[in-house]
Amino acid sequence: MILVVDIGNTHIKIGAWDKEHLAFVARLQTNLLRTVDEYAIDLLSIMRLNECNHSQFDGAIISSVVPPLSLSLREAVSSVIQPGRVFLVSAGLKTGLNILIENPAILGADLVCAGVACLHKYPMPCVLISLGTSTAVFAMNDAGSMLGGSIHAGVSLSLEALSRRTSQLPHISLDEPGPPIGRNSVDSMKSGVIYGTAGMLDSMVERFEAEIGPVKTIVACGGHARHIVPHCRREVILEEQLVLEGLRLIYHKNAKS
Repeated sequence: MILVVDIGNTHIKIGAWDKEHLAFVARLQTNLLRTVDEYAIDLLSIMRLNECNHSQFDGAIISSVVPPLSLSLREAVSSVIQPGRVFLVSAGLKTGLNILIENPAILGADLVCAGVACLHKYPMPCVLISLGTSTAVFAMNDAGSMLGGSIHAGVSLSLEALSRRTSQLPHISLDEPGPPIGRNSVDSMKSGVIYGTAGMLDSMVERFEAEIGPVKTIVACGGHARHIVPHCRREVILEEQLVLEGLRLIYHKNAKS
């Protein structure tokens, strides 16, 4: 088995791959104040809850968009699964993904992993959408190269800004979307965030196609994807574990060397 860890701005997603089977997925809150030992204890607890033993893991791989946590989590993972190899997705690690943006090193590790998984699973050209703390929309050409894209304020950031900066608008949940024409504050907020984001994604795909031609695949991942994807007018494949799958593929590309 291999342990995969995706460190995001809001949550840390942890998974275990038994060959091509995802044995479990768990989440921790991203917390810069936690120590290496605390994260190691969390990892062991998650393994026990999912009836896995740390000795079953041959190695691990980590992606991170929170640099201050990268080395801490790597140390915690290493202490739990030693003597297994632990990789960190960064410049120099083999991914098989050709990145054509001006500075490839600044592309988020989560998008690298998601791009690797898309290249492995789907026809190109492709539009990759990540709906997390931020909303990223990136284009991959017919050769599977990452061309670049756009980054927007994410769903949770938009809701938080509305609630904090306007005295009469509450904190809301997106689990039950209302109608597009909201007739109260809550439904109006849901409409703006859910249908507004879905419409923006449809529009961005059209604008991308004006530059690269028709795309064959549109794939969405991230914590808010399940709320937004059903309301897109374009056909969008929902892949909630896309980053974890990319981590598995990258691990095997590098473990062989």
